[in-house]
Amino acid sequence: MDVAHCYLEGNADAVEFCPHDGYQHVLAASTYTLKEGEQPIRAGSISLFDVNAEKGNLELFHREHTAGIFDIKWSTVGSNVGPLLAQADADGYLRIYSLEGCCNEEKPRGGFLNEVCGEKISSSMCLFLDWNPTATSISVGLSDGSVSITTLAESKIEKLQEWKAHDFELWTSCFDIHQPQLVYTGSDDCKFKCWDMRDNPSRMVFQNSKVHKMGVCCIAKSPTDPNTILTGLVLAACMHNGFAIVKIGDEKPEVFEAYGQHGSLAYGADWQRAKLLPGGSTIVATCSFYDRLLRVWRPKSDFCCI
Repeated sequence: MDVAHCYLEGNADAVEFCPHDGYQHVLAASTYTLKEGEQPIRAGSISLFDVNAEKGNLELFHREHTAGIFDIKWSTVGSNVGPLLAQADADGYLRIYSLEGCCNEEKPRGGFLNEVCGEKISSSMCLFLDWNPTATSISVGLSDGSVSITTLAESKIEKLQEWKAHDFELWTSCFDIHQPQLVYTGSDDCKFKCWDMRDNPSRMVFQNSKVHKMGVCCIAKSPTDPNTILTGLVLAACMHNGFAIVKIGDEKPEVFEAYGQHGSLAYGADWQRAKLLPGGSTIVATCSFYDRLLRVWRPKSDFCCI
């Protein structure tokens, strides 16, 4: 069931609910827009919304203009830091923002993003990022097929390692939440790889080049099963085929629910980590690229999100 929607000022490519206690009603959305000309400009923005699904409200309370953004991620819960939002952009920068001001579940009051640090880590574009479980390191996928491992300490970003992992754009990287010395990567070369960072440069543990018929754009480790890795995710943005919720278990994964209310490329998807509605139903946010549309909706059937 649709809760609310709005149009962003640029091409929408990522949405992220803040997972931290007291801020789980905050939704971040990012954009990437190519302005062509003799000197092309890749522009973007981060917008923060207050989501009140019970009242059907999606209220913008902050917008930050940036370079064109390919990915955003909130810092992991359980670390020793508050809500931090990391940005990977087209200028090769990794930027970290803190969410400041007083927020509650009724209404953000003075909440805004403050840039903690930013570092140009590559001459290539930064396409994807992932925090490690302790929010002390970030892996970044680059457009030249490399992956960069950075560390965040005392409000400073430092590059620890960088190596050529794939032949084409590296669209996803993921730390193993059970074995954080391992990082997984996926690319337009249709290969899925695992690397051990205890070696420098990192050593490839395995690669799979037979399962995927198209580029590998998303990887996630199951939080409940240390032996399961998901490519595609259980909430999937399926480009031309809209969005889908996939049920996983002991048997073969199956599509649990499809959502087709977007008229453009399905690019970003996330769900709230807290059940804030009466009855405990889950809320999902999705965005589509060319029509700049952001939607917040409630699945027809309740399920337990990861």
